Amino acid sequence: MNLLNVKQYTIYSNFLNNLAKDLNKFYFLKLNKTFKVSNKIKGKGYDPVTTSDKAFEKFIRLKINKQFPNHQIIGEEFGHKKSISDYTWVIDPIDGTRSFVIGNPSWSNLIALNFKGNPVVGLANFPILNKYYLNFDNKNSFVIERGKKKKISVSKNISLNQIKVSGAFHGHLSFKQQIKIPKVLKLMQFPCTDALSYSHLCEGKIDVVLQCTNKIWDIHPLMPIIKAAGGVVTTWDNKDAINAGSILVSANQSIHNKMLKLLKPVSKY
Repeated sequence: MNLLNVKQYTIYSNFLNNLAKDLNKFYFLKLNKTFKVSNKIKGKGYDPVTTSDKAFEKFIRLKINKQFPNHQIIGEEFGHKKSISDYTWVIDPIDGTRSFVIGNPSWSNLIALNFKGNPVVGLANFPILNKYYLNFDNKNSFVIERGKKKKISVSKNISLNQIKVSGAFHGHLSFKQQIKIPKVLKLMQFPCTDALSYSHLCEGKIDVVLQCTNKIWDIHPLMPIIKAAGGVVTTWDNKDAINAGSILVSANQSIHNKMLKLLKPVSKY
């Protein structure tokens, strides 16, 4: 695994720490108003994008380009800025655009720094909730809420019969497929609210999160936060989550292995 040294972690986590504050100011000064919504996949379903998604991504790219002009950038709305750098920023300007459109406060700005393809620092910023999640190295994740910083950790010793499970299929699993995993369905008794569910797992509030159809910008920013908080993250077929897809996050390896077994009948969908 490619990790950063102490100095590098400090530089990039401090950058994201300041960026979270800048994003909140930007939102409340410039974007907390009427916005336009369009559908990215006309005639084939619904994938909304707003003028705010685009404004956020432009703002984030501007900040990165100013501070780290040689770095690569991959963003959901404006594609890949390529270079020969080992560093790549992965951006989801608004994760949870549907929530944003209808006024749910669970939407966030997600940003990852990848080093040689491996997500090493991540930010999940929730402007309306006035809090953000950030890892400062590979062993320490924090929530900064209303200016107060608190170290977070998963529920490491939780057992299967105690777990709180949150999940969303995003229309990916048909009813026919879902009935193949009745035990999973029975366990899914807690709401799934965009990236906030993954963040809550890092605080020990939820113990398992499973989602379908995550893109790299949905999961890369959360991977370093999850791992530094002690969580386990893979795909449903136990592959590296770096390629995104159907994602399973658990509070410990024992629960993760049991959930992988329960998901096996649908792990290839």
